[in-house]
Amino acid sequence: MVKFGVRKGFQRYQCRVCKRTRSDIPENPLVNLRVPFEKAVQVVHLLCEGMGIRAIERFTQLNRRTALGILEVAGQKAARLLDFQIRDVEVESVQCDELFAFVGCKEYNNKSKDPELGTQYTFLAVDRKSKLIMSHFIGKRDKESCDIFMADLRTRLKGRSQVTSDGFLGYLPAMHNNFGANVDFAQQVKTYANIGGHSNPVADERRYSVAKGCLTVKNHIHIGKPERSLISTSHVERTNLSVRLFNRRFTRLTLGYSKKLTNLKHAVALFIAHFNFCRVHSAHGMTPAMNAELTNHVWTIEELFYQPCDTP
Repeated sequence: MVKFGVRKGFQRYQCRVCKRTRSDIPENPLVNLRVPFEKAVQVVHLLCEGMGIRAIERFTQLNRRTALGILEVAGQKAARLLDFQIRDVEVESVQCDELFAFVGCKEYNNKSKDPELGTQYTFLAVDRKSKLIMSHFIGKRDKESCDIFMADLRTRLKGRSQVTSDGFLGYLPAMHNNFGANVDFAQQVKTYANIGGHSNPVADERRYSVAKGCLTVKNHIHIGKPERSLISTSHVERTNLSVRLFNRRFTRLTLGYSKKLTNLKHAVALFIAHFNFCRVHSAHGMTPAMNAELTNHVWTIEELFYQPCDTP
């Protein structure tokens, strides 16, 4: 074989005997898809910009089942990539919060009490400085979900860090179980004015704007000696806004909500991988992964799926 030009940026070779050619272009990383890789990348790009499945069907002339198939394969690839790439990261301060969504129906219509239907919360852990989404988990807002979420976050961090969460009670036992004393943990509890002057869990889920805003903010230190100036959940709450803006499944009062829990998990993993490695953040002019020194350049969507993601 001798060198025989370049194709799509990869070296091409030709056999001196039979004159056949080949190139170093990797195989299609989105396997089992009956669409060209370029078309699949276009669908992924549209998903990461907040377009819904039906809109993608109209825009790309692909069947919606094909678009969902691309979401499934790309979401699985993104989840493995995040699990492989985000390890042993040194951060000063991590902020944790939960983001409300629902699957199939609202919780009060989940008559069968199916755990994969109704209210589902997306737990996010965000590095205060780089804006890197360190860890995520999707499940019910209970102690078991908190414990799984904190166990995953523990595997991402290197050394001792400061962690701040909101006032949800499930975080405290989860922090003790997974971090012990090797963490500086505090909770920031914000009190809002309830509409109607009473507390109602169903009304709280349907409340999209607060009548009188935030009334009080109280910081509670539980483990270690966290720096008070770093006790905040503002950055992770701003990340929640980005999730709602760039993921159709979190848009309120529309039909874009997920019908299956697995599709919600795929969509969130794909968004986080794109947010961490492909999207330049306005806070520092780099991607969160670049600022966290996990990479030295902005990734393209193609590169996102060609990266190795073998579990360490």
